[in-house]
Amino acid sequence: MGTVTLGVSIAVPEPYGSFLQERRAGFGDPAAHGIPTHVTLLPPTEVDVSALPAVEDHLARVAAEGRPFPMRLEGTGTFRPLSPVVFVRIVEGAEECAVLQERIRAESGPCARELQFPYHPHVTVAHGIDEEAMDRAFVELKEYEAAWTITGFALYEQGADGVWQLDREYPFGADEQPGGAQPVVPRQAALSRPAAPSH
Repeated sequence: MGTVTLGVSIAVPEPYGSFLQERRAGFGDPAAHGIPTHVTLLPPTEVDVSALPAVEDHLARVAAEGRPFPMRLEGTGTFRPLSPVVFVRIVEGAEECAVLQERIRAESGPCARELQFPYHPHVTVAHGIDEEAMDRAFVELKEYEAAWTITGFALYEQGADGVWQLDREYPFGADEQPGGAQPVVPRQAALSRPAAPSH
């Protein structure tokens, strides 16, 4: 049946999501319009198509046990020289993200996997572009701030074109709110645009 590449993340809501997405594109990052601005919970993971129902059931159980929590972004950070990434820092909500990703990657579940680096929740604003553009991203967003309440996460599937498409949303505590759960992924209009050219 083949395999698919999946990812699980928390989308950054509007107006923050589109703003950071446009800034990322402006720094010359071609990945800017490939996925909504987000916090990763499960990095790109290849699974058999036959495992998709088990993955979805597992994520639904994790979400049902989750509860909304505050998220606050402030300033920038970088993983350089270890990894060519500049990001907006999470100063509130990081611990809750860490717990969530542990539950999603549980060894007993269908999303079990090792991470290349220790988990460090963040919002990427530049990745794998030239050093001058990375420096500019680090400086120009160092005063950036945003805050909102996290109400769930979502599953994405990577297409053949490299663009991540929303597969399913998982609101927290959904088993307690039949039919009443709100969408958890902001509809960032820019997502459908072609990838920005790299500079």
